[in-house]
Amino acid sequence: MSLEKHASSFDEKTPGRDPDVVKSESVSLAVEERRLVRKIDWRIMPIACIMYLFAFLDRSNLGNARLQGLPQDTLHGDPTGVLFDWVNSVFFFSYIICQVPATLLSKLCPPRIWLGCATVGWGLCSVLMSTAFNFPGLLVARIGLGVFEAGFGPGIPLYMSFFYTKEEMGMRMAYWFGFAAVAGAFGGLIAFGVQNVHAAVANWKLLFIIEGLPTVLIGMLSMVVLPNRPEETTMFNEREREIALERMNRGIKADTGRTVTKSHIYAAFKDWRIYAAGVLYFGANCALASISAFLPTIITTFGFTNARAQLLTVPPYAVSAVYLCLNSYVSDRLQSRGIFVAAASALAGIGYVLLLTVAENNHVRYFATFCITSGTYTTIGIIIAWFAHNLGSETKKATGIPMYMAIGQCGSVLGSHIYPKTDGPRYM
Repeated sequence: MSLEKHASSFDEKTPGRDPDVVKSESVSLAVEERRLVRKIDWRIMPIACIMYLFAFLDRSNLGNARLQGLPQDTLHGDPTGVLFDWVNSVFFFSYIICQVPATLLSKLCPPRIWLGCATVGWGLCSVLMSTAFNFPGLLVARIGLGVFEAGFGPGIPLYMSFFYTKEEMGMRMAYWFGFAAVAGAFGGLIAFGVQNVHAAVANWKLLFIIEGLPTVLIGMLSMVVLPNRPEETTMFNEREREIALERMNRGIKADTGRTVTKSHIYAAFKDWRIYAAGVLYFGANCALASISAFLPTIITTFGFTNARAQLLTVPPYAVSAVYLCLNSYVSDRLQSRGIFVAAASALAGIGYVLLLTVAENNHVRYFATFCITSGTYTTIGIIIAWFAHNLGSETKKATGIPMYMAIGQCGSVLGSHIYPKTDGPRYM
């Protein structure tokens, strides 16, 4: 529902009023609401997007580190690629296990402190990966990375639902999740630069340090910049708080504040829609985990050097960010999600078919990577927006969002193992 329609429907419920006065008040409310949304956007979106940029950099930089000597230095060469696959996938085990309890616990804490501490935690884990000298050391750092990111990934859609309405979430989630694609592009550029640095520290170690330290600083900054819940934050005046609280509770059951309602937790576990979302998310994350970890390796099979392959990962991710935003904009305007998920998934499927069937034409195969990244990122971004506001109360959202994400992240475990080194260069 548009701002004008909501304002007019609200005022029309009061009989016996001058229509001109009602219209004037409706327009005034709509203007105030737009102004408030802009204020929230400027305060939340930049820092939330940057946090996710570094979250995805720290999660997916293994694919770049693989081409910079990590297996040779810490995995005894890893001739089969199995050890690298486990280092990649162990992140998802802790991420899956911790998502539901972490998101429910986040409801009892000030959001900016919770999200900021989670960011500092995974940033430190990323830096500590550079100190690992064997397989167990890498595993421990990756497990810690998953634990802390579990407090952030599902927490952000829940947090944004405090400030944005159903009609506004699609584009905000697109901007936020689009930074995962930006991270893929940015990560390729960073890796290309690091590849050409001649330092005393190994290139892969330098990569973890360069991408981990800024994450810690961003986490500290977010504790100051991000607002707390609408009823608690100091960034609103009383009129803005009144509008923000009305928006927050628009169309949902009453369950707000730092409380957890047990009956709503049980309701989430009995809601079939959450499991259906998990199945959708499973397929998309299988593709996402594999492409983010192995895209540089796939591109080397086209005949490019390691350094050139790092650079050529940038365009597919850049295009996928634009494609995601365009689809999310239209999806928001039409208030329709399912058809866009289906179309984007089909596009990614076409990309995989091209990789399988076109063996000799590297131009077509490189085009296929654009299809895969664009379709996969768009599918996930729209699913997140779809379920951020469709589960009712806050407690049910705090349970349901990490539930379907946890089911979906099982696909990431699978995706981490479907490009074994022994299957190269075709990876059938």
